[in-house]
Amino acid sequence: MKKLLVLAVIVVTLAGCGSTQRGELTGVPGRKGYQDPTPLNMVFVPMGSFNMGSNDQDVSWAINSPTRTVSVDAFWMDQTEITNNQYRQFVFYVRDSIARRLLGQQIDDFQIEEDEFGNPIDPPVLNWDIPIDMRDEEQNEILNEMYYTKDERFYYRKEIDTRKLNYEFFWIDLKQAAQKRNRWNFEIGSYEENAEVINNMGVPVKVTSRSSFIIRDKVNVYPDTLCWISDFSYSFNEPYTTHYFWHPSYDNYPVVGVSWRQAYAFTIWRTQYLNKYLTRRGISFISDYRLPTEAEWEYAARGGLDHSMYPWGNPYIRNAEGCILANYKPLRGNLVDDGGFITLPVGTYSPNDYGLYDMAGNVAEWTANAYDESAYTFMHDMNPDYKYNAKPNDPPALKRKVVRGGSWKDIGYFLQVGTRTYEYQDTTKSHIGFRCVRTYSGAK
Repeated sequence: MKKLLVLAVIVVTLAGCGSTQRGELTGVPGRKGYQDPTPLNMVFVPMGSFNMGSNDQDVSWAINSPTRTVSVDAFWMDQTEITNNQYRQFVFYVRDSIARRLLGQQIDDFQIEEDEFGNPIDPPVLNWDIPIDMRDEEQNEILNEMYYTKDERFYYRKEIDTRKLNYEFFWIDLKQAAQKRNRWNFEIGSYEENAEVINNMGVPVKVTSRSSFIIRDKVNVYPDTLCWISDFSYSFNEPYTTHYFWHPSYDNYPVVGVSWRQAYAFTIWRTQYLNKYLTRRGISFISDYRLPTEAEWEYAARGGLDHSMYPWGNPYIRNAEGCILANYKPLRGNLVDDGGFITLPVGTYSPNDYGLYDMAGNVAEWTANAYDESAYTFMHDMNPDYKYNAKPNDPPALKRKVVRGGSWKDIGYFLQVGTRTYEYQDTTKSHIGFRCVRTYSGAK
């Protein structure tokens, strides 16, 4: 009787679906509408076209490419550069993940080995609901592994060994997956014999499944605080080395000493961090956070003023009252004329017409793109993008990444929205930071 009842329910349900659609093409029923919500501390940059390229002579002799018209899709962009305090959240997450992993190896409560239905989880996931108690002798003993050894401690302080703050992450290499040779062959029911992926170490790997396109990497996330000394010869910058990243007075200053690879890892962590929260609430995944392409950055910096030299529109760095409009180096050795000495708190100067702060000066910013002098000539005019995942053994020229916006130590030319320069992806500088973007999903 119960079987008949279940069958009747199924028949009624199916009949109901059929009668609702009436045999017409109506699309999959039950799909909820979606409107991309405004992300915290981000502004909307509408789709549009602009003339990409320099507005002035190439005084740096960087052999910049000629100006060309391109179009970019709509996206969200951080209002300001990522601050010390925001990046510190990432560092703390990595620190706490390592601590819980160490504790979970000896204390079962710090890892989850089964799901709610009793099925094993392999590998186990971290349990973030159990607090770490440093007063507990057992936990304290286990976590000693995270600290500097006694012979490496300064002033006998017990401090976290920052060399161990390594973030393991992965991404899906869709560009390699899109190559014709790497597509699934439906006729033979497998991948082609010559299908292969170049992994993050530059080693060719035969494609055997979808997992072959998962690229795994690891990077130390702690900023290079010594960059304040290494960047400047015969200059007293030790206080910035010891205080800039950690002292509360610098919380709202842009993070520096972050390599391109660290910035890239940050975007992946930021995406996963939010998606985990959304999943728990039954909400759809969002588009990935990422570094802006060179075209997106320039388009956003112009603020809708296509032929402007600077984000504020006019060809001068001072307004009619003589006030400087950005944090940069006005004259030789004059670092204080703009109201600052090094960096300034984000948002100190007025935003451009898109509501974006510090698109000129304060710190230069990493973009997603690899640097090539002739990139403008071969990139597509729709969402221009030139990327190269440089391998450890690649020559230095292939490790160049585009840097935009100029910084507190640069002259006015580098503040121009069309000026492009580069740095190597594994370098860290006291004048380079970054901000994130996210592709807009939905009606424009």
